[in-house]
Amino acid sequence: MTLSARDRTALGVGGTVLLFFVLFQFVLVPLAHRRQRLKSALIHRQQGVVRMEEMQARYRALNRQSDSLARRLEGRPPGFSLFSFLEKQAAATSVKKHIVSMKPSTPSEEGPFTQVMVEMKLRTLGLQQLVAFLKRVESPENLVAIRRLSIRENSRKPGSLDVTVQVVTVTGRRGT
Repeated sequence: MTLSARDRTALGVGGTVLLFFVLFQFVLVPLAHRRQRLKSALIHRQQGVVRMEEMQARYRALNRQSDSLARRLEGRPPGFSLFSFLEKQAAATSVKKHIVSMKPSTPSEEGPFTQVMVEMKLRTLGLQQLVAFLKRVESPENLVAIRRLSIRENSRKPGSLDVTVQVVTVTGRRGT
């Protein structure tokens, strides 16, 4: 069977179109998809690197803060105890006779440090005494802070206050 020139031209054009279709469908489209996946994977990994750098900077800052805190703990008097510190401050401000209770809490550990808290209940306390006591208790150099403060007027003695204060400090793992 012989083909006419017109049939041969049509067959050649059809073959060329088929070749371009196969080339496009099975070579160019998969390459474009692969390139897109690689681009998105690269962007994802770049974001991961940025997050890792941020975490590394945050870790370094926390590490510096931890070192600073450890140095400040070393600067405290040897044998520092929150309980005795509060008693000394209460005695120095004439608040000791107003103490109803001092209740230590269970220490909570956070990293290399332990957080210690004492809850104090004070009754029939004057405002001036309270202010003087709180000024002495809040002690950045000893790493002592007031966590919670509750003040109510005493119903039995007008002009006096009933106070509940939670005081917190940090110590090293060994209680330093």
